[in-house]
Amino acid sequence: MITAIVLAHAKPSRIVEAAQAVADIDGVESVYSCAGDVDLVAVVRVRDHAQIAEVVTEGINRVKGIKRTTTHIAFNSYSSADVEAAFSLGE
Repeated sequence: MITAIVLAHAKPSRIVEAAQAVADIDGVESVYSCAGDVDLVAVVRVRDHAQIAEVVTEGINRVKGIKRTTTHIAFNSYSSADVEAAFSLGE
């Protein structure tokens, strides 16, 4: 699976509706409203890069209220459990 993090800027009056519409798109795992430089963060998990392009360009970018997006492709996933396991291998 490929994970992408999509940062979205939305019209303030449409954030809630846009977030729900994005969450309903196939391939979108979760959506978060945020304080800071972006309004929404969507986590996309799909099988290949072509699907990321489809989810973002045909899905997220067409949601009413979304002004623009930036997409980041994840290479690896880490969690605190993963880090602890890596350091305890030799014990």
